[in-house]
Amino acid sequence: MTSSPLVELADVEFSYAARPILKGINMRFPKGKVVAIMGGSGCGKTTILRLIGGQIKATRGRVTVAGESVDALSHADLYAMRRRMGMLFQFGALFTDLTVFENVAFPLREHTKLPESVVRDLVLMKLHAVGLRGAAALKPSELSGGMARRVALARAISLDPMLMMYDEPFTGLDPISLGIIANLIRRLNDALGATSVLVTHDVEASFKIVDYVYLVAAGVIVAEGTPDEIRDSSEPLVKQFVRGEADGPVGFHYPGTSYPEDFGLPGVPK
Repeated sequence: MTSSPLVELADVEFSYAARPILKGINMRFPKGKVVAIMGGSGCGKTTILRLIGGQIKATRGRVTVAGESVDALSHADLYAMRRRMGMLFQFGALFTDLTVFENVAFPLREHTKLPESVVRDLVLMKLHAVGLRGAAALKPSELSGGMARRVALARAISLDPMLMMYDEPFTGLDPISLGIIANLIRRLNDALGATSVLVTHDVEASFKIVDYVYLVAAGVIVAEGTPDEIRDSSEPLVKQFVRGEADGPVGFHYPGTSYPEDFGLPGVPK
């Protein structure tokens, strides 16, 4: 990717106490592109989103957003930067006691001093963009899973962010809803001129809409490239992930003592 990056991770390491999560990560997220971070559960994908958003700090290395080091920002400057980011959580995280309209209006009322008439117009525009202007008066409990995810997306783009982050946006969706969300991610990114970081397991849906892919395993980048380059890779681990194969470098059993040893079978020293 040759475009100038909006977000960059340089030699980033992160650990929880003595447990390393990320080891020497280098990533670039160019302006206007949709980039996927993929890999098995627990490989550190969501940790990368938290580092970009400044929720946690890198143990080593540097995370920059729009040319500024996230770790060096003051509390006030970090919150100002976050107002230029949109986040779609795995299951939407809508406020259950608020209507669809009030959910989307919340960031506008919290972070701007716009008159209520302007807030109303903006909310209806964002809901129209995700096809749910007619659902403005409904509560989250009255929505399907796919509709709730679209409302959450409308809320995430309410402030026209420069950066959108998606944490497993396709989880639990039926094929039609999944296709709608995938297309919206691409269309809204292009319409806003934003940069999108997409954490996902879904190879088929994400490969249709992303420009670039980072594949992470055990805290390191094991492959990167365009969707076609990743799909055509001959690396065993990449092939196993892309094809969803049970057998390969990623084993079924978590590392531990041998089976006979655990059960004290004859011939195994205690």
